[in-house]
Amino acid sequence: MGKRKKSSRKPGPSRQKVPLDTTFTCLFCNHDKSVTVRLDKKAGVAQLVCRVCDQRFQSKATHLTEAVDIYSEWIDAADAAQQEERVARRPTASSSRPAPIPASAESDDE
Repeated sequence: MGKRKKSSRKPGPSRQKVPLDTTFTCLFCNHDKSVTVRLDKKAGVAQLVCRVCDQRFQSKATHLTEAVDIYSEWIDAADAAQQEERVARRPTASSSRPAPIPASAESDDE
């Protein structure tokens, strides 16, 4: 006995690639679509510039790097700088009493 013939199906419509964004919201001035990214893959440099507040960021770029990658690096760098600033600034004491000496400093004197 022979097999049943399979009805031929036409391939479905191919999915179109959605292009990634190249303009973004600025972290500092919060303007929409004010940050543009320029990729120079031959030189290996990517530059990010806000047209409103003139905030700038520069990073290394490879042949795989996209504008979204540079924007996310900028966000990470801004968060890291903010964390360093918080650590560097010590909270001021509200009382007039001097701050207690840490235990590690006392043991060094002995």
